[in-house]
Amino acid sequence: MQPCAPWRRFSPPLFAVLALVFLLGPLHGQVRLEKVPYGGWTECLRLANDHLELLVTTEVGPRVLHLSRPGGSNLFKVWPDQLGKTGGPDWRIYGGHRLWHAPEVRPRTYAPDNDPVQVNWDGRRLRLTAPVEAGTGIQKELEFTLATNRPAVTVTHRLFNRGPWEIELAPWALSVCQGPGRAVIPQEPAVSHAERLLPVRSMALWGYTDMQDPRYTWGTRFVQMRCDPAQRASQKIGFLNTQGWAAYVRAGEVFLKRFAFDPQARYADLGCNLEVYTSGDMLELETLGPLSRLAPGAGVEHVERWYLFPLAAGETEAELEAALTPWLRQTEPVLP
Repeated sequence: MQPCAPWRRFSPPLFAVLALVFLLGPLHGQVRLEKVPYGGWTECLRLANDHLELLVTTEVGPRVLHLSRPGGSNLFKVWPDQLGKTGGPDWRIYGGHRLWHAPEVRPRTYAPDNDPVQVNWDGRRLRLTAPVEAGTGIQKELEFTLATNRPAVTVTHRLFNRGPWEIELAPWALSVCQGPGRAVIPQEPAVSHAERLLPVRSMALWGYTDMQDPRYTWGTRFVQMRCDPAQRASQKIGFLNTQGWAAYVRAGEVFLKRFAFDPQARYADLGCNLEVYTSGDMLELETLGPLSRLAPGAGVEHVERWYLFPLAAGETEAELEAALTPWLRQTEPVLP
């Protein structure tokens, strides 16, 4: 993955952003942007087409608070007692989708994102840029490019080193999904001992990982982790995922993430580019970019492609594979 070039940043007043929507919107099919209130915040933006809608904050973040088909229920979990809050020194989970930097360490990873973000909308791409983190010198940016005619959005995550010395980190994209539901991680294609002598996958376990927890299903084609609101104990697993996708199945829908695998790269957490965490009624579907050493002023980016499809999936692996395969064929891989 190549470091990303610096972007020109500006923060026009929100009324100017929305005026630009009305001027440019008709030139770009069915993609729409509008200002909406949400959860006590008044300066939120709804980005939508006829198949998919997402809602982001501008008063904190950058965060995605809502993802659904038009008029559908929110796939993301949010914490109602934290909505509408701004400012302060404490990190808040808020919910939804966020950008972190790996590996996970305190206090660097938990730098709060409680301040307003800069907004840039050109009629096609929506970019949200956070202030530089005071304690780390890192600046976060999320950019969204919504397809005009299908339930697909490209989410580009960027980290910039605004500090005076080189740092090592990896972009870490975390989607906090509402339970109950289940994460689906593809296994590597099966091959015989005669065909391949070397290992084809690696897995990372945390100190609190219990492989006998009933929320896991260790299958031949998939590993599944269920989000059970009655089970409060934390569970987490990580993988080097060469297939470039993972999914969350919930309430007749599937949230598909596509992301890159770079065989030449070095990944955090014992070599993970995919991690799944659950506790109670939330499940985090997390992807990671490669570790990068960023010189002052340099940046790095990590791309996810999101898809939201209807899905009637059974419990067996064969039923799940039959339900997922047609939708997977409609998605686009992310190249390193």
